[in-house]
Formats: sequence, C-alpha cells, structure tokens
Amino acid sequence: MNRGRKRDTHDRRAIWSWALYDWGNSAFATVVLAGFYPILFREYWAADLATGQVTFWLGLGNALSSLVIVLLAPVLGAIADRGGLRKRLLGLFALLGIVMTVGLWQVEAGLWPLAWLLFLLAAVGFMGANVFYDALLSLVSPESELDRISALGYGLGYLGGGLMFLVCTLAVMYPAWFGLADARQAMRVAFLAVGLWWLVFSLPILLWVPEARHSLSLGGAVREGMAQFAGTFRHLRRYRHVMHFLLAYWLYIDGVDTIVRMAVDYGAALGLDSTELVKALLLVQFVAFPAAIVYGHLGKHVGVKPALLGGIGAYALITVWGTLIEQVWQFYAVAVAIGLVQGGVQALSRSLYARIIPADQQAEFFGFYNMLGKFAAVFGPLLLGSVAALTSSPRFSMLSLLLLFAAGGWLLARLDVEAAGRAAGRRVQ
Repeated sequence: MNRGRKRDTHDRRAIWSWALYDWGNSAFATVVLAGFYPILFREYWAADLATGQVTFWLGLGNALSSLVIVLLAPVLGAIADRGGLRKRLLGLFALLGIVMTVGLWQVEAGLWPLAWLLFLLAAVGFMGANVFYDALLSLVSPESELDRISALGYGLGYLGGGLMFLVCTLAVMYPAWFGLADARQAMRVAFLAVGLWWLVFSLPILLWVPEARHSLSLGGAVREGMAQFAGTFRHLRRYRHVMHFLLAYWLYIDGVDTIVRMAVDYGAALGLDSTELVKALLLVQFVAFPAAIVYGHLGKHVGVKPALLGGIGAYALITVWGTLIEQVWQFYAVAVAIGLVQGGVQALSRSLYARIIPADQQAEFFGFYNMLGKFAAVFGPLLLGSVAALTSSPRFSMLSLLLLFAAGGWLLARLDVEAAGRAAGRRVQ
C-alpha cells in the first residue's frame, strides 16, 4: 500500500512538473512576443528607421524564427525519439530562449540589429522547446488522462503568462511603484523578469519528469533519427489518419490564431479604445485558466472528438457574434466567450493528436504538429485582409473566418478516431 501511494505521488509530481513549464514559458508569449518587444523595437531600438522598415524587420524576425522550426522540428523530433533526448533538447532550446530574452534587457537605444537577432534566437528557443514539451505529454500521462493533463498545462500557461503580463503592465503604467524611472525602463526590466521566471519554472520538468535512457551515442541517435524521419516520409500513406487530422487542425487552428492575433486590430477598426482592447485581452488569459481545465474534464466525459467539435462550433458562433459588436462591453463579452473555449480547443487538439500517433515517435510527430502550428494564422489573416480590402468592411472580413471553422470542423467530423487509435496501437475514447 505504501509503495502504491509513493508511486501515485511521483506521478503527480511528474504531471505538475510538466505543466509548470507552460506556466513559465508562457510569460515569453504574453510579455515579449505579443507585448513589449514590438513596442520597444519600434519606439526605442529602431526609432530612427522609417515605419515601413520597422514593420519589415519585425515581420522578418517572426517569419525566420518560424521557418527555422518548420525545417528542424520533425528531424530533431525523430533524433530525440531514437536517443531519448526529449528533455535534453527541451532544456537546450529553453536555455537558448532564456539567455537571449535576458540579453534584450541590456540592449541600448539604436542597436536594433542586435535586438532583432536576440529576439530571433529567443523565439527559436521558445518554439523549439515547445516541440519537446508537447512530446513529453504521453510520458507523464496515462491514456485515460491525456485530455485533463493537456488542459492543465494550457490552463497554467494562461494563468502564469497572464500574471506576468499583469505585473509587467502595472510596472509600465506605474513605474515608481517598482522603483523604476519610467515606462521604457520598466519594459526593458520585463525581459529580465521573464527570463528568470522562465528559468525557474523550467527546472521541475528537467528534474522530475522521467524519460527512458537509450544506449545509443549521440551520433547513433542522429543516424537512427534521420533514418526514422526518412522512413516516415516514405510511408506517409500508413499515417493517413494523422494527415487527415493535421489538415483539419491546420484549418480550424488557423481561425483560432487569426482571432487571437487580429482581435485588437479588429476592435480598433471598429473605433474602440485601444486601452480597453488590451484589458480585454488580459481578461482572456484569466478566463482561459479555469475554462481550459474544465474543458479537459469535458473531453473525458463526452469524448474528445465531440468536445473538440463543440469548441469549434462555439468559435463559429463567436465569429458571428463578433460582427455585431457596437460597444466596448460587447467586446469584453466576446473576449470572455473566447476565453471559455480557446484553451479547451488547444488542449484537446494536443491530447487527441497524442492518441493517434505512434508511441515511439512522439517527438517526431509533434514536430509535424508544431510545424503546422507555425503555418497557422497565415491563410486566416490573408483571408481577413483580402475581404476587408474588397468590401471595406471589417465586419465582413471577420465573417469570412467561418470558412476556416466550417472546413476544419467538417474534416474533423469525418475522422474515424477509433481507427486512427488502432493504427497507432492505441485506444481512443
């Protein structure tokens, strides 16, 4: 009996250690990626550049960092699978991201090439570590708990990222409270704070998440990983269920990411106050925390595919509702609705995917998953912008996202998840 309780305690420690990494690294996504880096780059580091040049370099940095992950993720995933290197590669990429983020703290005004390079490397570290973080999900979770534990990770990510964003925003608004000279200094110090936060909450996953050790040398792991990757490409038809899901995922997650990225611009186009829009986005973080966890339990009770389809349907309704916004309080209401389903859709997508891929190729296949994630929010913003240009109506442009949710939902509905699970040697609920 005592041994049984000890094992359960160890399992819980591994689960929480895994989930806390999301708590830590989400601060980079909220504070740096979406928050202060674009502002400081434009107003401090690259203040002497023309507006168009600033936009170009910001876009190029994001695009190149994503391209690096697109090219490397599946190959590095295969190497990690063969050599038992998921934790070590996660630690390596996380350390790259942390060091580069802290480095931004020291960059002086006008040194935009250095700030640009540090951000590019920090983003590569952030996204690269996520490949191996996702691939560790199956190591800490039994199959019956994948939905709940995946949702726990997303929920803690929203809460941790939201708390850091809140504190850093308060420091920018009221720098004297924190002993800082002004808002600009507060933004720079935020990079240091994010790096330290990310570092501290990376330690549990490296210390307490178990990973089987392989006898292969690094060279052997690279050779076998490359052979595994080549074999996967040669036999893609064996994984038709996985390809089916990834196509559906690419479509509906493109709609989700487009709403996330374009919400503030959409509200501004409707004439809403920018300060209120930022507050609404902060609200999403805190609503999404409990909602993602509840949604994980929902997947267990009603089935992961029905729960996921329900979330996609909710996004379709939210899209229609968003076209009717006239006042700020309505934008807040839509933000709450998004928070209720956003983390759930993300979490259940990850847990369903973990169920339909081979158990011994998790990192490689999550490389493909993250590769599709980097391509997401490409077609959606293009669709949004094209419709806006043709109709001169932000409301019609928002409505066009229904195509992504409808197509993605239709493809997901046609996926035979039980057959997909059997093909991967698993049982899917």
